[in-house]
Amino acid sequence: QVQLVESGGGLVQAGGSLRLSCAASGSIFRFNAMGWYRQAPGKQRDMVATLTSGGTTTYADSVKGRFTISRDATKNTVYLQMNSLKPEDTAVYYCNARDYSASIAYPTHYWGQGTQVNVSS
Repeated sequence: QVQLVESGGGLVQAGGSLRLSCAASGSIFRFNAMGWYRQAPGKQRDMVATLTSGGTTTYADSVKGRFTISRDATKNTVYLQMNSLKPEDTAVYYCNARDYSASIAYPTHYWGQGTQVNVSS
C-alpha cells in the first residue's frame, strides 16, 4: 500500500520561504513521476511542480524561478523548496505520485493528505 506523508506547511509572511517534504512508503523510483499540487479554497487542484524518475522537472508558470522540486532517494522523500512566497500561494499542498505500469494512458495516482500553507501579506 502506498503512503505519502507531507510535512513542512505553516504560516509565513510574504517574501518568506518554506520547504515541504513528502515521505513515501518505499522507494520513490517505483513511481514514474512525483510532484506537488495545490488547491486554494473554491478552486481546482492545480499542478505546481513535477519530477520524473529520469530527473525531468516541470513547473507551473506562476512558480517558476521561485519554487524548486527535488528528491533524496536515500530517504524516499521529495521536497518542494518555496521561496519569495506570495499571498496567492496560500493553499493546501498535496504530494502526488504517478504510476504508469498498469496503463500509460491512465496512470494510477496516489495522494498525500495535504499540508496547509498560508502566506500573509
